[in-house]
Amino acid sequence: MNKSLTKTLQMKKLVAEFIGTLWLVLGGCGSAVLAAGFPELGIGFVGVALAFGLTVVTMAYAIGHISGCHLNPAVSIGLWMGGRFEGKELVPYIIAQVLGGIAGAGILFTIASGQPGFELGGFAANGYGEHSPGGYSLLAALVSEVVMTFIFLFVILGATHSKAPKYLAGLAIGLCLTLIHLISIPVTNTSVNPARSTSQALFAGDWALDQLWLFWVAPIIGALLAGVVYKYLSPEKD
Repeated sequence: MNKSLTKTLQMKKLVAEFIGTLWLVLGGCGSAVLAAGFPELGIGFVGVALAFGLTVVTMAYAIGHISGCHLNPAVSIGLWMGGRFEGKELVPYIIAQVLGGIAGAGILFTIASGQPGFELGGFAANGYGEHSPGGYSLLAALVSEVVMTFIFLFVILGATHSKAPKYLAGLAIGLCLTLIHLISIPVTNTSVNPARSTSQALFAGDWALDQLWLFWVAPIIGALLAGVVYKYLSPEKD
């Protein structure tokens, strides 16, 4: 394959990751900001959890064949640790995901601020302590994010394994993300995705930026652990 074609294919992957992560943030965080607490008709935690899952399901079938539909630095890192992703692609993927998340948050802010009396509030940012929806501690948030990301990557690695049923990976992964949100929204607003956390923190500012470190460190730890464990349990054979 010549260098020009290789660069074109790589760019297409990055564009796909940008768009996919934009959609994840706009769909998931957008449901939390715009629809979760809407008077009498709000979708609540269950609706937000389902929205995040649906963003992954829809994009899995839209761009899975282009970029693998990672949409998440922790996913890319976990797949690399599990032997499913080349290390040389990690940094470009992560940059595309973070930029896509920021673009999604920017669109969401533009829409949300169009309402009279708009107040930014937490803007669906992730937090712990007094900024946790349920007031959960830093330790609780850390454990939650590590474990939830571990399970998320464990399911991803299993659902995309060569021995797994074909065409069902996107559904399994999306449902897993929905379940993760149903469990952990009260704890941290659920991250398991540093790009999603970064995009919202940049707009919320202040405390959200101060606490952002946890939502990079914990998901990456969980992803690395999942990569090691799943590779041990069921390594892919060439």
